[in-house]
Amino acid sequence: MAEVAVLGAGFIGLSSAYWLLRDGHRVTLFDPLGPGEAASYGNAGTFANYGCIPVNNPDVFRNLPNLLFSATSPFRIRWGYVPHLAPWLARFLLAATPKRCEASARALASLLSRAFEGYREMLAVDGLSSFVRQRECLYLYSNAASFQAAQRSLALRRSLGVRFQNIERDGIQALEPNLAPIFANGTLFGDSWFLSDPRGFLQMLHASMMSQGLRHERIAIRSLEPRSGSVRLVDESGRMHDAGHAIICTGASSRRFAQQCGDRVPLDTERGYHVRFPGTAPLISRPCGWAERGFYMVPMDGGIRAAGTVELGGYGPRKNPALLNLITTSAQEALPALQQPDSTWLGFRPSLPDGLPVVGRSSASPRAVYAFGHQHLGVTLGGVTGSVVADLVAGRACPLDLEPYSPRRF
Repeated sequence: MAEVAVLGAGFIGLSSAYWLLRDGHRVTLFDPLGPGEAASYGNAGTFANYGCIPVNNPDVFRNLPNLLFSATSPFRIRWGYVPHLAPWLARFLLAATPKRCEASARALASLLSRAFEGYREMLAVDGLSSFVRQRECLYLYSNAASFQAAQRSLALRRSLGVRFQNIERDGIQALEPNLAPIFANGTLFGDSWFLSDPRGFLQMLHASMMSQGLRHERIAIRSLEPRSGSVRLVDESGRMHDAGHAIICTGASSRRFAQQCGDRVPLDTERGYHVRFPGTAPLISRPCGWAERGFYMVPMDGGIRAAGTVELGGYGPRKNPALLNLITTSAQEALPALQQPDSTWLGFRPSLPDGLPVVGRSSASPRAVYAFGHQHLGVTLGGVTGSVVADLVAGRACPLDLEPYSPRRF
């Protein structure tokens, strides 16, 4: 069996490590942080098997003035970042045509159709299933026009095998009586669920794998070089590590490793936020998403986590107070019993302009394998992506057509 280096300890990296260990490989994880930090810590924790509609869909053009200028828009651009962002943004808008959006939706649906199989065996690890909450996601509309506009994308979801039912005000109140009666319509997505603590889930998975031989080097990799029979890694201290294969799943920072392997991948970041309302989890029983405001409220172990929005503005630790205020006040409007949050968070979603991840072998060598760019679906697609990574390392036939996720599609 091979020596395999996995770069990144988020949902994609740890799921890849799981499937590689299952195949009998010797796996070393490289990440200076603990398991489930960065974007894998602060997400909404939803298993969004319904999430086949890319962010860049035709509604972007129809709603562009509102998205850019409304005070309640969940979408923001840091204008000083636009010169750097312009090529990515042009590709993003080109991918928002109906034909290209539908192609991306079909490719996402193909991955999502196998998403649970990627986790089924993993959830048998002692203790992991205790984090799973079997409650479907409820997507809410406070505006009848928004719900009507969503029918096009809902029809596409249904054609791609997504199960859901639309409900009205009385049905919403029956499911979640603590919600304010401001939502006239909702969509309940079947077979979806959520995690009560995404980081806790990954910490337990990590501990289980460490007991089975996983090694974790708590240092970042600075560069990698595919060779004829191996991949040479150089860490931040200048030490060299040789591995039979390297799996690149470092989220939003994966682009430079792809460049080192000869692939120019237009990866950028979506800055996402959350605020936490401590001790409030009993107020709702499931993830509740407010469509027009672009965020979810999720009852997690530490309280309700209100997570979402999109800000295009690259890296940098400075939070946008307007977006944090939007999430806070919107959550309080939807759930009047909420008081003030006790913490806020900013993370960086790895995003490609067509809404699809990059999963496949590098141009330089089949020994360098990519698994990054999952945007809003890292939790959902972790398991299936890890199984594909294991297939690629083993040279097995993959049950999926990987062409739509190729790094060379750009």
